[in-house]
Amino acid sequence: MKKTTSPQLPEKSRSTTGHRSGAVARMLQMPVATLRVWERRYGVTQPSLSASGQRLYSADDVRRLAALKQLTDLGHAIGSLARLDMEQLQQVANTHAAISVTRHSEQPSDKLPAPTQPWRVAVIGTALYARLQKPALVQRLSRPVRLVGPFQDAAQAAAALQDEPADALVMHEPRVHEGWLAALQAGAPSLATTPKAVLYRFAAESTCAALATAGIALLREPQNDIVVGQWLQGVLNARLTASTAPREPVHADPATQPRRWDDAALSDFSAMSSTIACECPRHVAELLMQLAHFEAYSAECRNLSTGDAQLHAYLQQVASSSRIRFEQALEYVALHEGMLLPRPEQPGHTTP
Repeated sequence: MKKTTSPQLPEKSRSTTGHRSGAVARMLQMPVATLRVWERRYGVTQPSLSASGQRLYSADDVRRLAALKQLTDLGHAIGSLARLDMEQLQQVANTHAAISVTRHSEQPSDKLPAPTQPWRVAVIGTALYARLQKPALVQRLSRPVRLVGPFQDAAQAAAALQDEPADALVMHEPRVHEGWLAALQAGAPSLATTPKAVLYRFAAESTCAALATAGIALLREPQNDIVVGQWLQGVLNARLTASTAPREPVHADPATQPRRWDDAALSDFSAMSSTIACECPRHVAELLMQLAHFEAYSAECRNLSTGDAQLHAYLQQVASSSRIRFEQALEYVALHEGMLLPRPEQPGHTTP
């Protein structure tokens, strides 16, 4: 009698690499039972088998399942998606991402009043004045700026601004010595309530602490034009917030755009992005969480000390502005990668 042998299993079936069903279910945050139903009823994947009979899902399988999970969460029926290949699923995802970006762009980007007149910014220092005139820097600002100056010192600036005050005073002082703040306050008492910022190179830590306590925004050289532009935008935003916020209490929150996504939604997006796209979406989502928490932290610090309220209001506004820009960046990378954006934060639900 001829000896019979068991049929050889395909190479894929004998593979020992891949993700087990439990691990895939955790990555995609879905029940293992749902994964089995999708596989048995709709044939969405064909996992290989280990020597012990465990299902093993390849990286391509995980990407496909992740796309299906995202689309079903948005209301698509698994039956209508099961026969689509990855390119077709990607097209569906791209359509949703584009619609999301379009809808959001039609909404006001900020709760602050729409800018009409240019900001008047007084400048001390010829080098800083010339730098702030660069088109690439000015174009990064959310509102036109009219520079006044340059002035040699605060006394000269105060005299020139008597008839028409400035929205902010920015100063270039390479070396800030111990008595610089006292001289500034004595030489220009009329500018006491004007938001101020100084671009410096050398200063003692105690001097920087005194300036921060006085509410003066600090930026240490050297910095590129992008950072200088963000710094100036933050100073001007603080001025706009101060002019529109009620006088009392001093720790009232500025009018800023609320978070679009809470930590849970961003965490889900971060975990998903690491399985179906490059690392950039995950990094942006993590930065968004950090910015949102620093924004909330700065708001809480404003309530601890009235003397530091102006400083922390400035920090809160800078964090808020940065968060809004990174939310826009998350939209962009999601659209580029064909990913679905996280679900927006529900009304009435707040996450610090």
